[in-house]
Amino acid sequence: MAASPSPSRPLSPHLQIWRFTVTMAASITHRATGVANFAGIALLALWMYAVVQGPGFFFPIGEFLTSTFGGIILAGFVWSLCFHLMNGLRYLYWDSGRGFAPKWASATGWAVYLGSIALTALILFAGHAARGGA
Repeated sequence: MAASPSPSRPLSPHLQIWRFTVTMAASITHRATGVANFAGIALLALWMYAVVQGPGFFFPIGEFLTSTFGGIILAGFVWSLCFHLMNGLRYLYWDSGRGFAPKWASATGWAVYLGSIALTALILFAGHAARGGA
């Protein structure tokens, strides 16, 4: 028969003893970007459906996506894809059994955040330039 836990001892670690780290933030952000990517793909599918339906259906969606708010949503979606991709590659590296040292895990976490921002800026600049905006 298993002994019951002591009432003075917690059953599991709680938030008061954990120090928030970039590795934790990257893990949480990876999950959030997975959800955001699902929503972004739905928006992309709606946009593609609008293209097939013709100008009457496409015009309002195109206007929304070229508005300031739509641009913010598109930029967020691009960043979400970039972050999820880069952090997924980091997880693949971890699957090889390497990269778990706290300093290395923290450094790669920061690298994923900074790299995803840089890659997003590059993609958005290239997209803007391709439309004739640069």
